[in-house]
Amino acid sequence: MGATLLTALGLMLVLEGLLPLFAPRAWRDTFRRMVDLKDGQLRFVGLISLLGGFLLIYLSR
Repeated sequence: MGATLLTALGLMLVLEGLLPLFAPRAWRDTFRRMVDLKDGQLRFVGLISLLGGFLLIYLSR
């Protein structure tokens, strides 16, 4: 269980690092737009991300 969790966290960091590595301007612009969102909008983005992650985990098993 612990090794799987560490692998998942490592993969998440790798994937999150791809955009700033290969397209820093697009990443910066996206980050600026996210900062301008209201709390409810950010929560919705977080909810969609969470549900998408659960769906991927479910489909991978």
